[in-house]
Amino acid sequence: MKTLNSSPHVVNAVFSLLLLLFLSGCASKYPVLDGGAPPVQSTPDYLIGAGDNVNIFVWRNPELSSSVTVRPDGKITTPLIEDVPASGKTPTQLARDMEKELSVYVKNPVVTVMVGGFIGPYSEQIRVVGQAANPQALAYRDQMTLLDLIIAVGGLTEFADGNKSSIIRVVDGEWKQFGVRIDDLINRADISASVYMLPGDILIIPESWF
Repeated sequence: MKTLNSSPHVVNAVFSLLLLLFLSGCASKYPVLDGGAPPVQSTPDYLIGAGDNVNIFVWRNPELSSSVTVRPDGKITTPLIEDVPASGKTPTQLARDMEKELSVYVKNPVVTVMVGGFIGPYSEQIRVVGQAANPQALAYRDQMTLLDLIIAVGGLTEFADGNKSSIIRVVDGEWKQFGVRIDDLINRADISASVYMLPGDILIIPESWF
């Protein structure tokens, strides 16, 4: 009766095969997003974030007008007014708040807020992590697509597994994960793989095992 050859070479081969099967079986499967019409929801208003440059124009009161940067704590300070919360507000909302604050010193102030820099709050930024040439957080732009995002981060590294990438986004108040096909989009010109991004999305680009 022959016994099973248990040489180190056979053991290593069996172990490698089992490991491969294990990794294949444990590969996460997510619903795949495909390109289509822009999101049905209306385009959200821009929200001011820390680091944004804010121009405060007070009509007929140039001495009260100023250009300031939103501090890391999300607040701004202008002539006569200190520590006004700005982060997370629209420019119009901030303008109304400034009018209320200035009404103590000026009769019927009229304020206009103009924003530059366009960093936005963290909750509205799109983050790219993993095997991108330049992983980073980007401000959301109207009708931004996956293709726009890949261009912005300089493409993928040579180790990226584009078709196993995924997008994490909030759906009905819960975080959900969806697969995307970046290799098909870039290497096969499959434009249906260029899905629309939403504010707060996180794009994860994994490293290929082989």
